[in-house]
This record gives sequence, C-alpha cells and structure tokens, in this order.
Amino acid sequence: MNALLASVLLSLVSAVAYAAAAILQERIAATTAPSRYALLRRGRWWATVVLNGLGALLHVAALGLGPLTVVQPLGVLTIVLAAPMAALMVKRPVTSEAWRGILLVSVGLAAILLCTGAHRSRSLGEAEQFAVAAAAGALIVVLLGLAVAARGARRAGARSAALAMAAGVAFGTASVCVKAVAEGSALESAATALPVAGLIAAFAVTGLATSQASYRGGGLAAPLATSTVVNPVVAAAVGILLLDEGFRFGTAGALAALAGALVAGRGLVVLTGTGGGAITATAADAVAAPAEPVTSAQPVTPADPVATDAPVPADVPAAPARSTGPVVIPRPTPVAARPAVPRATPYGGRAPVTAREPRLAVPETLPALVADLVPNTVPDRLPLPAPH
Repeated sequence: MNALLASVLLSLVSAVAYAAAAILQERIAATTAPSRYALLRRGRWWATVVLNGLGALLHVAALGLGPLTVVQPLGVLTIVLAAPMAALMVKRPVTSEAWRGILLVSVGLAAILLCTGAHRSRSLGEAEQFAVAAAAGALIVVLLGLAVAARGARRAGARSAALAMAAGVAFGTASVCVKAVAEGSALESAATALPVAGLIAAFAVTGLATSQASYRGGGLAAPLATSTVVNPVVAAAVGILLLDEGFRFGTAGALAALAGALVAGRGLVVLTGTGGGAITATAADAVAAPAEPVTSAQPVTPADPVATDAPVPADVPAAPARSTGPVVIPRPTPVAARPAVPRATPYGGRAPVTAREPRLAVPETLPALVADLVPNTVPDRLPLPAPH
C-alpha cells in the first residue's frame, strides 16, 4: 500500500476515535456533579482517555508515513464525523445545514490531498525541535493568560476560545515532535530522545486538560472547531517553513491547496453554526439521562407574631365580640423548603439548582484557572480564594 494512502486511512480512524472522545467529554462536562475529583469516578471519563490515547497512537503511525501538510489537516475530520456519530450515540438528528458543512469540508480536504506531494521531507534538528517547543510554550502561556482575564459568566465564550486555541497549539506542537520521533531524528541518542519524549508528554497533557476545560460554558461545537483548526495550522506552518514540505504543481498547486483550506474552513463555520442540528445540544437531549440527586435549600424561617388593630380579613375567623384587645395572628407552622428545580442540561440529565451562599466579589486569578484544569476539569466553577 502507498505510504501516503496508508497515512490517510490511519488519520481517518484516528479522527473517529477523537470524535467519539469529544462527544463523551462534552456529555460528561454537562452532567458531572461539581466536585474536583468527580471525573475520576466516572467510567465514561476513563473511556475518553482510552479513546484519546488510541487516536494519538494512530496519529503517530500516520505521521510516520505521511507529511504534516496531509496528516494534520485531516484532523478536521473529527468535526465532520462528530455530527453523524452524535446522531448515533446521543440520538441527535443531523440537519441539512450540517450535511452541507460536511460536504464542504470533504471537498476542501480532497483538494488539499490532491495537491500534496508524496516526496520525503527533511527532519527537524535537535535545536529546531526545542526552538519550536519554546515558541509554542510561550504562546500557550499567553493564551492561558487570556483565559484567566476572560473568566466570568459574561465572557465564557472568550475564555473557552482561548483554552481551545491553547489546546490546538499544544496538540499541533506535540505532532511536530512526534514526527521527529517517528522518523528517527530524535532517537539518535538517549540525551535527545528523553527530552523530546518529555516535551511530547507535556504538550499532550496540556492539550487534553485545556481542551476539556474549553468545553465548560462553551458547548461542544465552538471549542472543538477552534482546537481542530488551530492544530493543523500550527503543524502545517512548521512543515512548510522548517521541513521543506510543499505541494504539487508549484505555485498553482499551493494556491489550489489554499483554496481547499478556505472551502474546508467555510464548511467548519457551517458545521459549528448549525444550532441544534449538527454537533450542538438540543432540548430533546435534556431527557436522555436520569436526573441528578437534588439538594434541598435552607428551611424558611417564619416571622415573629404580628399584632394589629386593623380589621380582621373576612377569611380569618373573627375574635369574640366581647374582646376589645388587639388580634394576634398565630405563628405559622414552619414550611419545608421546596426542592430545587432541576434544569435541563445539553446532553441529557437534569442538573440540580441548589441555593448558594452569597459571597464577596474577589479577583479571579490564575489559581482558579488551575483548579479548572486539575484534574482535567469539572463542569461547574470551583470555590475561589477567600478575600484578604
């Protein structure tokens, strides 16, 4: 089998694994109770870890056979496959707009594949690998800083986008390092192999944590689209600028590949903008899972007895005629608090709406974001540091 074709097939299966993991991750984020370690007790969360690991292994194999300019753009198949797979996994219909987006992405990817050459590219040198890693690390730090600055309910979309971009940069850089390992350039000595392996692990963990955090408050579509687009852009830029990867037919081929990328990008916009029909949640999903346990609010404390000389209302029994003193309304019986009303969640289940103690507004800082990322986030906000 042709090496380029094999890399395409491996990338396709990898995209299937990543799409399944993304659907499960978003569903877990919408239904897990607000506890820092709740995810570790969920079997489905560990299933997402396995699926992400499988997708990564297949991706490594694809990178060993094909160029970055082919393997990384095929990562957008994760979004293309997420729509029909969500229809199978959570019974969500796929609209005609979603199918139109899928068609546009498929045509764009086909154009990129037809214009991509099968020639071997050079490998990154040791100094180049660490330079790329340092640049990517600095960019991730900047994006995490933007996520910290954008914390708050009114800026949840900006925070989610910053985290998703950080995830895309991390995954794209990890792929660049993985390609160096797959081609053997990073395995020439233990002194080189161990640091590169550490970089791969660090970027992979960072990508997994920031991608999971991006789903909180951002749904599935927008974070998944952002990270899936940024990932190949980062890797393809490294491939073209540093690895001498190119396209067939010279300038015409490069322009055709660029046009294909624009068509695929338009398809992604259509996919992520198709409200409830593509890969975003619908109201029907709210009844797909059993309700979460409900915590009662605090009991209502009745007021003290009220003395009044005003006439007694008609529906209140009047005092005897001989009484001239004030009428005392008896203390009402304490009323048990009504149970909290569950609210619908995007992917099924009904999360409880519980009473919360009022607290002072405090600046939301980096520790609060770190609490979101460890361990791999939970779907509700964690307590903030107490004000000094």
